Amino acid sequence: MFTWSRRQERASAVDHMTNPLCAQTSQVETDTSGLAPLKLLSFNIQVGIKTTGFSQYLTRGWKHVLPHSARQTNLNSIAALIEHFDIVGLQEVDAGSLRSGFINQVEYLASCAQFPYWYTQLNRDLGPLAQHGNGLLSRYKPLELEDHKLPGTIPGRGAMFLRVPYAGDELVLVMLHLSLGERSRRAQLDYVAEQVANERQVIVMGDMNARMRPLLEQSPLKKLDLQPANVDQPTYPAWQPSVALDHVLVSSNLKVNSCEVLPCQVSDHLPVAVEVSARELPSIQ
Repeated sequence: MFTWSRRQERASAVDHMTNPLCAQTSQVETDTSGLAPLKLLSFNIQVGIKTTGFSQYLTRGWKHVLPHSARQTNLNSIAALIEHFDIVGLQEVDAGSLRSGFINQVEYLASCAQFPYWYTQLNRDLGPLAQHGNGLLSRYKPLELEDHKLPGTIPGRGAMFLRVPYAGDELVLVMLHLSLGERSRRAQLDYVAEQVANERQVIVMGDMNARMRPLLEQSPLKKLDLQPANVDQPTYPAWQPSVALDHVLVSSNLKVNSCEVLPCQVSDHLPVAVEVSARELPSIQ
């Protein structure tokens, strides 16, 4: 069990920012009563690096190590995007190192977009050079948050399990970033499926580095009663999307009201926006 960071508890880390997005400091938590729709966003932000062609992975690879002025502009664009959502899952964030100007990117975005709850998962600690991980931001007051390290041939992948009240019950949202290798990815999904096997309302989202059909039909996720929110909507590469690697999967007792891959080209992935609601109040046994 991990404690969420309240934005006001560490506000000094971002108070010196002059970004106008941070001007509003009031906090409003989302009302979780009834059957109000839940607005979700999953986004691999590539630590604030915009990529417009495969050659830039080589020619601009230095941006993964050193700071650059455009990173702040990209973060501000991301902040303007995420402020319209209830829960946001971010992959490939920096928790505060040289390349990010020693700014925790999740904390910065939470402050700018006025999320009262946020958490940074640190998966690869390279000291002052890189603090690589994932992030969660929520307007729902969490009942519980668990930080899980996923199995794999190469360590450094993680998942966060967020439990929030929703539609008269509890909803478990799993935000993750899976490995590139199929063997490791399968082990990671087997672990996740085991953790949520007995949950009534489940959402799994993130950069899964796999297409939808293998995920639902050939991976351990087939054990779960999940449906895809974004079917065959490519998210990678951002400059010419051709492959769907970022997904949102929801329990069958949750209704997908809308799903859209947003044309926000500030990373090498495009974000996935989904609105879901409960089909009916679940029966608590």
